Formats: sequence, structure tokens, C-alpha cells
Amino acid sequence: MQAETSIDVLVLGSGPGALAIASALSKEKLRVEVLSSNDHEETWPYTYGIWGEEVDELGLEELLEHRWSNTVSFFGSGNKKEASEDNQPILHSKDYGLFDKAKLQKYWISECNRFSVKWSRGTAKDLNVDNKRCRVLTTENIEYFARLIIDATGYNPVFLKGPPNSNVAVQTCYGVVGKFNKPPIEKEQFILMDYRCDHLNEEERREPPTFLYAMDLGNDTFFLEETSLGLSPPVDIKTLQIRLKKRLQHKGLFITEMKHEELGVFLPMNIPLPDLNQPILGFGGSAAMVHPASGYMVGGLLRRAPSLAKSIAKAMTSENLSPANIASIGWANLWPSELRRKQALYHFGLEKLMRFKEDQLRDFFKSFFDLPSEQWYGFLTNTLSIKDLVKAMWRMFLTAPWNVRFGLMKMEGRELYLLWQFIKPHIKK
Repeated sequence: MQAETSIDVLVLGSGPGALAIASALSKEKLRVEVLSSNDHEETWPYTYGIWGEEVDELGLEELLEHRWSNTVSFFGSGNKKEASEDNQPILHSKDYGLFDKAKLQKYWISECNRFSVKWSRGTAKDLNVDNKRCRVLTTENIEYFARLIIDATGYNPVFLKGPPNSNVAVQTCYGVVGKFNKPPIEKEQFILMDYRCDHLNEEERREPPTFLYAMDLGNDTFFLEETSLGLSPPVDIKTLQIRLKKRLQHKGLFITEMKHEELGVFLPMNIPLPDLNQPILGFGGSAAMVHPASGYMVGGLLRRAPSLAKSIAKAMTSENLSPANIASIGWANLWPSELRRKQALYHFGLEKLMRFKEDQLRDFFKSFFDLPSEQWYGFLTNTLSIKDLVKAMWRMFLTAPWNVRFGLMKMEGRELYLLWQFIKPHIKK
């Protein structure tokens, strides 16, 4: 069976990446259809954070569910004496927000509906691309035809091809939303990272470090999450659960009302770039758009979708361009040389952090957040130019303690290869 009409772009998926690019493409007056095995209105399972300045620049602050101005991190070792230097916070002096995911999803769906995006249910199983159009066949034996396919089906894409992911670092976490016998953090506070480890014994402190990510949700309700920044193989959920319990017990805390238990999010941090020569396009997690150092992605989706959509729309004005030609133009917009170089540098940094011991990691982040705010913020949001990114990293290296400098200078594993990718991003492994 064949779908009713041929379209310009068939977007696969129904997550943030799929809806972001479908919305942007439809605004360029392209005929867009979204094909997903799930209902596009089905609630997303995850939450998405963003810096206040970033969401303000996008003009989407009304989509936030929570916003905090008291944003801090802790990089001391911790001490039972609250006034100890080891308990002093690093003040970030920047707002942080949490999207209302229902509002964010509804925003994109409304934009899609406003520009007549078509919604279809089905599971794509077969792809064929010739010089004129692409054909997708579903498990329901329905055929879809389009000039371009965008695979936005997440970290394990249906059709998009890339190098093996055997060394991918995975961020894992275990969290709880609930009420406690006393406030676990300050009122109206957001904690980006709490690496204090005085609740752990010496043996546990030699294991891969984890940190607390926490926020006051109001009405005496708090979200606390024990997180591993990124590791291969990943820290298991049971370990994170035990560590969060020990952290709470150390402060005399216990849950009086459990509202939600986050049983583990597995976020791939350093996915290699897909094959940029293939005749289809990717977007979102499938196209390695997650920030390798921070795990952020939604801000990048919102910033980069309009530019990509414009380049695709312009390419489609030429009837002589094949799907492969159009995809090539899209890939050049999505992953130009500068962004590929920055990505290699971010991957290099994550490789380093995965090897750091607990004290090195705390000292590293102290030095990182001692940078001028425009540098660390630009690093985390991937908004620095390559020149400014190198300046920031060099400045941090010069001001970091020697245990961090030695760790950064010692080359192991894939680190030399990643530096070469920074110098020559077109060279493939």
C-alpha cells in the first residue's frame, strides 16, 4: 500500500529532535510528514534543562516549569562542620530552568499543525534512495515517498549509519522526587553538581566519582539525583541508588513522601558523528547533537533547526538535485568543519574526565567554574567560536592545579586521535 502523496521531507521519530526539525521545515513552506511508531502526543519520559539566558534569547521562557536564580555547585570534599571551607558553594550567578515538557511538546506540535504537518503512525523497516526520491516501507507494508528522509529516531536510529559505538561514555543517574523530614537543600536553590564525598569510605572514594544534582520544586518538594557524569562501561543504577541513600543518611535525611522515582536514565555522551556522506539526514540524538561535556541538547535543537531547515528549503528549489545532494547540503549545514572540530575537542575533554580520580575531578571543576562566566557558559551551551573555545581551555589549563594539568597532559586511549580530529576534522578513523 502506498501513502497518498509524495512529500518534500519525511521525518522519522516523535521526540524533541523530530518535532523541532519538522516544525522548522514546515515554516519554510515545505510539505512535511512525521512518521513514528508512537503517538506524537505521547508524553516524553525525560525532563530537559536549559540555562535561563539561553531560553531568554530564544524567547521561550514561558515554556519553563521552574526557574532558579540561586544556582550553585560544591567541589569541596565535604565536612560535618557546615562552616568548613570544604562545604562552601561555587556561585554560578546565572539562572537555570527546567522545561515543562508538556508545554514544550505542545509548542512544537502546535507549530507543526499551524503549517499543516501530516502525522502518521508506523514503524519504518526498509529504505531505498534513488536519484529522484526516497522510499520508506513500514512493518505495516505502507510505502512513503519523499525527496528527503530525516532520521530523528534517537540514539539508536532506524536507518542512519555511523561508526561503531563500542566506546561511548554513558551518563547514568538515579533520582527521587519527594518530601523529606527536613529540607535537603536551600529553599529555591538549584544545585548543578555536588561532588562532596565525605559520606563515602576510602574504598568507595577510589571508585568512579558521582555527584548530586538537586533542585527545590516548591511546596516542600525536592528532586535529588545521584549522577555519573559519563563512563564506559557506565556506573550501574544500584550503585547510584546506594550512594544517594548514603548521602541522605549522612545528613540525617529520609524521605517522608515519595512522589516519583527515576529508575535510571542512560544518556550517551560522546556518540561519534554519523556518516556525513549518506543520502539521508539526521537530527537530534541520532545526529550526535547531544553536548559531549554537559549532556544538553534541547537548546541546540532550538538554535540549529531553523538554519538547517532554510538550507534544505533552498536546496529543494532546484528540481535537479537528488536526495543525496540535498542530504549533503544538510550535513554541511548541521556539521560544518568548525562544529566538527569543536566536537572533537569536547570528546577529548570527556575522555580526560573519565580517567580522572575523585580529587582531580573536583579540582578540575573548581578551575572550570573559576573561568569568566561567558567562557564556562559558552562552553556548556556550545556557543563559543573555535577560537574562543581554545582560549577558554588554555586559560583553564594555566590556572588549574598541577594534578589537573598532569592529567590533561598525559595521553591515553583515543585522546591523540581526538586531538588529530580537532586539527584535521575531515580525516576519518
